Amino acid sequence: MKENKPYIIPFVGLKIGKHTFEFNLTDSFFDIFEYSIVQKGRVKVGLLFDKKETMMIGNFTIQGVVETTCARCNDLMDVEIEGEYKLIYKFDDKESDDETLIIVYPEEYEIDIKDNLLELISVSIPSRNLHDEGECNEGMISILDEYLLVSDDEIYEENESSREENKEEDEIDPRWKALKNLSKDK
Repeated sequence: MKENKPYIIPFVGLKIGKHTFEFNLTDSFFDIFEYSIVQKGRVKVGLLFDKKETMMIGNFTIQGVVETTCARCNDLMDVEIEGEYKLIYKFDDKESDDETLIIVYPEEYEIDIKDNLLELISVSIPSRNLHDEGECNEGMISILDEYLLVSDDEIYEENESSREENKEEDEIDPRWKALKNLSKDK
């Protein structure tokens, strides 16, 4: 079993109030998890831990770089991540379905946050990661081009035109839009 001590917070010894923790996560952190979508990275995590009578509130700030695969060519690439998240650790003996609420049972005296850290890092990764233009694996791109029914350029142009239409609609004040529609009705 891998070493987990740096990710354990012994809350019983903490006074009521705010406490600050910092974690510098490297490849060794991601090695702990066998089936993680992230295998390598350099991530700095700041945790402001607010202990209260019936709960503890963890405010996490995440910033760094992780290695993931390109959605186009499947080669590895570095992706910058950042985010702010809040998790509530509630003292209780009943389970909860709330994703931001973690139950701390009466017999527990410490919290292991390593799984929380991995989860927060994972949700910080953009849903679709692509190399910059010209940086993809050319061999893989040529193979994909043989079987591609719609080119990337066509998809890009279609997405750009729909973004422009949406942007124009979003920029018009709804009151002016309503007045504009009234003049069309006449």
